[in-house]
Amino acid sequence: MKHIREKNKKYSQKVFFYLIMGLAVLVRSISRKKSTAIALFFGDFCYDTLKIRRKLVMQNLALTFPEKNGTEISLIARQVYRNQAENVIEMLRLPMIKTAEDAAQLMDIDARDLMAKTIDQKKGGVLLSAHFGNWELLALCAGLLVTPVTIIVKRLKNRDIDRKMNAWRTMHGNRIIYKWQALREGLRTLQNGGILSILGDQSDPNGSFFTEFLGRRTSVFLGPAYLALKAKVPLFVGICRRTGDGRYTLDSEEIEMTDLGITRADAEELVRRYTKVLERYIYQYPEEWFWLHDRWKRSDSE
Repeated sequence: MKHIREKNKKYSQKVFFYLIMGLAVLVRSISRKKSTAIALFFGDFCYDTLKIRRKLVMQNLALTFPEKNGTEISLIARQVYRNQAENVIEMLRLPMIKTAEDAAQLMDIDARDLMAKTIDQKKGGVLLSAHFGNWELLALCAGLLVTPVTIIVKRLKNRDIDRKMNAWRTMHGNRIIYKWQALREGLRTLQNGGILSILGDQSDPNGSFFTEFLGRRTSVFLGPAYLALKAKVPLFVGICRRTGDGRYTLDSEEIEMTDLGITRADAEELVRRYTKVLERYIYQYPEEWFWLHDRWKRSDSE
């Protein structure tokens, strides 16, 4: 029976992969305006009909924004689904971005501060972001418009999709490393003067550090802070957000860490500092964050 279940699972994953690739061919054959219309339809369908994690999204939003009424929460939630559907469609269009000029048509990136503190000094740096805006598009465009980056990623359960995603992520010079390689390979990247890109807004399933995030205590990864402190390189928070005209912009700011050493307490303090920056953007642009993730599944009250 186990063998049959595994065989059926692999078959289902293959079918899903080919369906996604078929959708990719479709959305790359039409205009971006039309593909955006498809994304809005799928977003509303997932919100209204499939109701994928809708209860979780509404609950998270209500707890984070107690001052908002039910109608306001619903409007934000619907836009969350639309934005995530648009992220999927734009991800399928990534192979259409072939040059820096193509990237510049989609995203404005002012990386002078980042470059001055890292590449210009032949020094590495950590670019910490979140599941905010379109993070996949950000990594690809940053690699073309600024400098190739090394991206820490989580291996996807569907290995065919995982391989295809990594091929798209690395097609213009970016490099990927999996989370289980992050400490060793990430440190090596920084020591060799590279830029390490990390999403730092998820729950740590095994960690013992907890802090406030959007008003509730939850587990947080120490890895990005530890790597920056250990390698003695600057850490920047980079947030990709929509500008309302089909384009994106990168907001970035350096996190103060000159007063920190390399102890666990120092890493925890650095995490608190950049978490506050992530919070500020989520409070200001809640529709841009990935609320479908069960972010508060671990707390220190367990």
